[in-house]
Amino acid sequence: MRLNVNKLLHTPGARRDFQFDMDLSDLEFGGSRPVSRPVRVSGQVKNEAGVLLCELQANTTLHAVCDRCLEEFDAPKSAPYSCVLAEEKQLEDSDDIILLEHDEVDLADLARTAFILSMDTKILCSPNCKGLCSGCGANLNREPCRCKKQVDPRLAALAQLLERDE
Repeated sequence: MRLNVNKLLHTPGARRDFQFDMDLSDLEFGGSRPVSRPVRVSGQVKNEAGVLLCELQANTTLHAVCDRCLEEFDAPKSAPYSCVLAEEKQLEDSDDIILLEHDEVDLADLARTAFILSMDTKILCSPNCKGLCSGCGANLNREPCRCKKQVDPRLAALAQLLERDE
């Protein structure tokens, strides 16, 4: 979605709200495509003291697979983003300044980039997910480990005595 900000550039205190949906179902993260629902983008561009500020928020629900326990789950995802819109850059180093092209800004491109950069490298069903046992493969969130406890080789003779008594 391209937004023409010509009127906002020359009107201090002016503001323009926007809202649109994006389809990001083609994005792949870690071998899966968790964005199965439309991404709702809403925000505003406002002229504050002659400076154009753009603030947006991209929201959706991800259908993901936990990286620890491999369970499927749905999780809300929100990606806020803000930047300054300018006709020309004063400083070459600033990434927070977006250049306008013929008094227009591509809001969909900004929202897409913000959403991609806000994606987590690891997706977990909960912060305290216990994951899978590396020995027996049990989901430790639902059941205890089924592995036989390894006996210290120095105590193997004692373990054999205990087994005989049972």
